This record gives sequence, structure tokens and C-alpha cells, in this order.
Amino acid sequence: MNNYLNNLNESQLKATLQTDGPMIVIAGAGSGKTRVLTYKIAHLMTKGVDPFNILALTFTNKAAREMKERISGIVGEEAKNLWMGTFHSVFAKILRIEAEKIGYSSNFTIYDTEDSQKLVLSVIKELNLDKEIYKYKNIYSRISSLKNSLITPKIYGQSDELIESDKLAKRSSFINVYVEYINRCFKAGVMDFDDLLLKTNELLSKSPNVLAKYQNLFKYILVDEYQDTNHSQYLIVKALSDKFQNICVVGDDAQSIYSFRGANIKNILNFQRDYHEVNVFRLEQNYRSTKNIVNAANSIIEKNENKLDKVVWTENETGSKINITRLLTDGEEGRFVASSIFESKMRNQYNNKDFVILYRTNAQSRAFEDSLRKKNIPYRVYGGLSFYQRKEIKDVLAYLRLIVNNSDEEAFKRIINFPARGIGQTSIDKLIIESKQRKISIYDVARNINESNLSIGLKIRNKISDFVLSIEKAKLMLKESNAFEITEEVIKSSGIYKLYKKEESLESINRIQNIEELLNGVQDFVDTQLYNSESKGTIEEFLQDVALVTDLDQDHENQDKVSLMTIHLAKGLEFPCVYIVGLEENLFPSAMNINSRDELEEERRLFYVALTRAQKEINISYVITRYRWGKLIDSEPSRFIDEIDEKYINILTPITSKKENLSFNNINRRFNRNKIRYNKPKPRIPSNYVKVNRASSKINLFDDNLVTGNIVSHVRFGKGEVLKLEGKGNDIRAEINFEKGGVKKLLLRFAKLKIIS
Repeated sequence: MNNYLNNLNESQLKATLQTDGPMIVIAGAGSGKTRVLTYKIAHLMTKGVDPFNILALTFTNKAAREMKERISGIVGEEAKNLWMGTFHSVFAKILRIEAEKIGYSSNFTIYDTEDSQKLVLSVIKELNLDKEIYKYKNIYSRISSLKNSLITPKIYGQSDELIESDKLAKRSSFINVYVEYINRCFKAGVMDFDDLLLKTNELLSKSPNVLAKYQNLFKYILVDEYQDTNHSQYLIVKALSDKFQNICVVGDDAQSIYSFRGANIKNILNFQRDYHEVNVFRLEQNYRSTKNIVNAANSIIEKNENKLDKVVWTENETGSKINITRLLTDGEEGRFVASSIFESKMRNQYNNKDFVILYRTNAQSRAFEDSLRKKNIPYRVYGGLSFYQRKEIKDVLAYLRLIVNNSDEEAFKRIINFPARGIGQTSIDKLIIESKQRKISIYDVARNINESNLSIGLKIRNKISDFVLSIEKAKLMLKESNAFEITEEVIKSSGIYKLYKKEESLESINRIQNIEELLNGVQDFVDTQLYNSESKGTIEEFLQDVALVTDLDQDHENQDKVSLMTIHLAKGLEFPCVYIVGLEENLFPSAMNINSRDELEEERRLFYVALTRAQKEINISYVITRYRWGKLIDSEPSRFIDEIDEKYINILTPITSKKENLSFNNINRRFNRNKIRYNKPKPRIPSNYVKVNRASSKINLFDDNLVTGNIVSHVRFGKGEVLKLEGKGNDIRAEINFEKGGVKKLLLRFAKLKIIS
């Protein structure tokens, strides 16, 4: 037996060794599902399966890269030949190969959400629709939802229910927006994110030869995070696996939390009905978390009715109980969490990156950002503005997109007069109108501007011609130059770099730094592609890579910062210390998701995901008053707090910072949301709301004998020399150069130091 198989436990080994036929691996949180998926692919290859015949689908590019690297470590260079990646990246590859069969060119552009929303906004304006009723973001979301349910305009037109729902919402012209949006995308040679799935379904259903080709190619199909698949993804996987039935899906129904994106938990719940003689494997040993955390999470998820049978357990240490803290206001909650992180770092020698603050909505981050800044604790908010969404980056990418695809309408409109070259909006509008009347791209109108009858002056015509000439020159580089060389040339020749260099403002300096970082990223992409022998690192490949990137795909592991993110973004991650904040009714669970059992069970699964991100410590907090729209309103503790088995919790009162031996009956008597209306105190900052070791705080540390130059001993870091002392009373900190740990800053009341000399 190969050595790598020795790293698997009994359950993981059984799942890995089963190669043929349909199978489902039900994997509890922290149970090593990625390891099973990785080793299973490696095992198939060591048994002689051609990597070109293996399709592995993931939900993030980062997961795909890490898995491929691990597989390479076992089987070598052949791992490069695997069809492995996200659903969207793999199907984009297939669509480029088969583009002509669905009427597209192989160099089609992929629009991100912002590009798609801008196009929807343009359509709404051109159709003279009320922007208050036809809010472009809502309309785009509806189009996206319909596409993921494979509802085309034709099918929409046959659904009385859909038509009636739009009439009731006073947007009976929605179908006109939908049709025009699709037509404009097609004309521009563009696919949006949802098209990558919709068009793949259309390709496989309308082209039997293409379906047969990929069925024969993909003899083994493996799908990660199967509980997160939507209807469109489900149908593609079902079609491709239909011939050989060698399909392995891995997932955890307890972590199905993306129904708002179209994910359908029934895909995993009903897998055994979809295929005959399914092999079922359960990974139930948790390697991530302590016993208290695992058991607390189990006590939560067992309240759900719709679930697959499994019992998650661990051999890890018992660990500390979950701390639950009640605070007065959301501002106080922010200060409490920041102070708790500060003291925990000092007490346990954690790094900033060991902490994460999880919340239900992005809007909650402000209070924690403010408090962390005041404590000088570096942090990063995930889910904010992505690097590739920054204006200067979008501008450079628009130039690159137009070079690759001249029909890209949104790219053309973005850069035709940026940097400013004296081409006004009136002239641009004339180009747009002409393109519609002649049914050609705006770029084609611009390219032939000197032969047109448009009422545009000679000076403006020359400027449009100069712009077209710059794009045409760059196009000549496509065959011979890689992505870095073209991007570097565009940044120079477009005038973008020169523009920001001339401004000499703080903002322009930041923009230049971002553009330089983009160049670094392009060079890294080219080097990676050449090293992997996958391609030449072309600009077309780079643009696709960027279009499919997500915020969490970017590598921030080297940044020592506290992470702030919604629980949805945290899935798949793990941290030593987790703060779950805002545990209040109508916030978590959300007021929008408690109208049915299915909705409430998904909220409970979301809470389960939050709990299972933690390795060692969990701190839960809630407030009794919270600001909403500038008004202070009463809040009630979340029902999920009541659902945690009281054996696994500590109730903390932050004003005294002492543990209270309270059962949940006591909590319910004090805060019963149905029977008691407590007298709400006026919001104030309590004198001391951080958990403090009171006994140690009364000690006159070292009888004031510790001075700079002392040699001390620490239980973990060994001997060290005191370099500096700062602060007063309980806040005295020592900077010490230890033999083992290097230079550390320790809060003396927690440090447990012994003076040697």
C-alpha cells in the first residue's frame, strides 16, 4: 500500500479506496474531506486512470490550486493534466472550446457583477423605465436567479406565475429588460457569470455529440461541497456522469447556507435517489476543534429536521467552554471584543491572524473596526471592495478586454474618454445610436468613423481614430506577447500611469501603487503558467482568471491581521479564536429568514458553521439595545443561545468580568422575551468590561523590582532579557528578548515571569 494512504483514518481510507460507481462522502466539519478528495484523485491516478479522464469540481480557485499541489506531491507532474477547478472555470474552458456551436467566438469576455449591473442600468435607461421601480441591482439579481434556474425569456413567457409576480411588483416590463440584456451581451460577445452555467447546459442539451464527447472524456467525476450546488450545476454533473456513473460527491448538509445564491440542499439530501446502489461513507471524526466546541455545535444542529444522519466526535482536548456575554449597546460590544482580543493576545501569545470576528451582516463591522483601530490592532475586512474592483484596476482591465474583444461594449464606454481625450458624452451617444441602427459594435462604428455620416466634427473624429489606432497597435501584440508585456504596454501607452503620476495626490499615489501591484500579479500569473507548462500566459487567459477570482481566493495568510467577515464568507476557514457577535433575534436569525421551517433551519446551519470555524475558543456576544437607522431599539437574545446545551457554556457579565454559574433557566427568567420587559439602562461605557484575573491584579508585581536588564524565565519561552518596561499599574507591559520566542511584549499581570537575575 502506498505511503500516502497511511495518513488516513479508517473511514477516510474506505472512502478513498472505493473508486467505481456512485458514492457520497458525508463529511462533518473539520473531518478531513479535502484530504479524502485529494488522496482519492491521487489513488485513481496511481491505479492507472489517465488524469485527462478525471474531472474535479470545487467552489474556489484556491481550493483547486491547493488540491492540485498536494496531488502533484504524490503522483508528480501528471497532476497538471487533471481537469480541476471551479465549476465556472472548468465550464468556461469547455465553452471556449465549443463556442462556435452556440454562436460565440472563443475569445468571449466574461462580465463580473459590476459590469453586468452597469449593462442592466443602461438598458433600464434606454427603455425609459422608472429607476425607483426598476432598481438595477434588484433587476440584475432577478435575472441571475432566473438563469441559475434555467429560466430563459422563452420559458419566462410561458409562466403565468412569474409574469403575475412581476405585475404585482409593478415591473411588468421586466421581460423587456431581460431580453434586451441577453441580446446586448450576445452582440458584445459577452457572457456573465451565470451564463457559464446556463450556456453549458444549453450546449450539452442541444448538442448530443458534444455531450457524448465529454461523457467519454470524464470517466471519473468528483464534486466538492456538493451541498452548495444549484439546479444548473446539478443538471450538468448529472448529464456528464450519466454514462459511467463513476461520480463521487463530498459535502456536509449541515453546512448548506447558500440558498440565496440558488444552492439547493435537496441535491445532497436526495443523492441516493438520483443514482442506483450508492456507496455511502461518513467522516465523523473532527480534527479541528475541542470537545466542548464539537459537542456544542452538535447540540445546535440536532434541532434541524432535514438532515443526513451522522454524529461528529473528536479525540481533541476538552478545551474551554463557550463564553456568552451580554452587553448594553453595539458600540460597547465593539469595545468589549477589541479589549478581549488585546488581552487574549497578551495572555496566550496569539497573533492577530488567530482571531476572527463573525457577524450576520456586513453593516455590523463598523463598531468593531472603530474599536480595533483605537486599540491599534491591525485588521482586514473581507467582502469589501476587492482589489480587482478598484477604479484604476477596472480601467486597465477594460483596455485589455477591448483589445481581446472589440465588441465589448462596456469596456469601450469606460475607456473611450479615459484618460480624458476630449471625446464628450454627446459624441459617444451618437456612436452608440449608430451601432444600434446598423447592428454592429460601437468599436466598428469608431473604427470607420471617417467614412460615416455622423454629425461629429473633424477634431473629435481624429481623436476617436487615434484611440482606435492605439487599440489596434496593442492587438498586434496578442500573438507574440504574453499577458505581462501587453499589460505593461497598455499602462504606458493609454496615459493612465502618466495621469496619476501628474496628480501627485495621496489618492493618486495609492492608485499608482495598485497599478504596480496589478503588474506584479500579471507577472506572477505568467510565471506560474509557464512553470506549470499549461500555457504561454496569454492575456486572454489572464482576463479569464481575473473574471473568476473571488475575495477569499486571494492569499492573505502572511498578513498578521484580525479578520472581520460575514459567516457566509467564513465557510471553509478555521481560526484558533472566534468571536460570534450580534446574537439577537431578528439579526441572527435574520428577521427575513424566520417565516418557514426551511428558512429557520438554514439560519441554524449558518450558526453551526460559525461555531465550527473555531479550533480552541469561542466568544459569543449580544446586546440589549442596538442602533438602527439612528435610533436605539430594544434587542432580544437569539433563540440560538437557548439551544446550546448549557454544559458547554459560561455566562459572563462584562461589568464585573466574573463568571456566573447561571443555567439557561436563569437567563430565561431574567430576559424572557415573552414575559419580562426589563428596565433598559441608559447606554454608558462600563468602568471595566474585560474579563480580568482579580486575584492577580491585587499583587504588587515583583515588589516593583523588575527593571530593564533583568534576566527572567517564562514557562513557554524560557530565559529572556527585559529590554523595556512601559505602562502603569495593571497595564505594565514588558518587552523581553527570549531565547526561544525572540522579542515578545507581555502584560505582566498575565505573564507569570520569574526573575533569575
